[in-house]
Amino acid sequence: MKIYLYILVMAGVSYAIRALPMTLFRKPIKSRFVQSFLYYVPYVTLAVMTFPAILHATQSQVSGAAALVVGLVAAWLGADLFKTAVACCAVVFILEFFI
Repeated sequence: MKIYLYILVMAGVSYAIRALPMTLFRKPIKSRFVQSFLYYVPYVTLAVMTFPAILHATQSQVSGAAALVVGLVAAWLGADLFKTAVACCAVVFILEFFI
């Protein structure tokens, strides 16, 4: 019986998260700060979920951290997604082989 209560609460929370903004904010948001904040929320959420996975996806956190640094540098220098991914995978492979 508890499982149905849990499902009902989860459904209510999911619905409230989607319905409340539509009912509370009927006019366009004019504040540049709030617009900027809402614009970056999906990117921050994705980063918060991805960052720990990068460090814990390998057998040692050292190789994960090294791949993260290599990926950041490669992306900063303008490498495309495929080259960045290959560089990160190569770093993890080499470090895992020697550690």
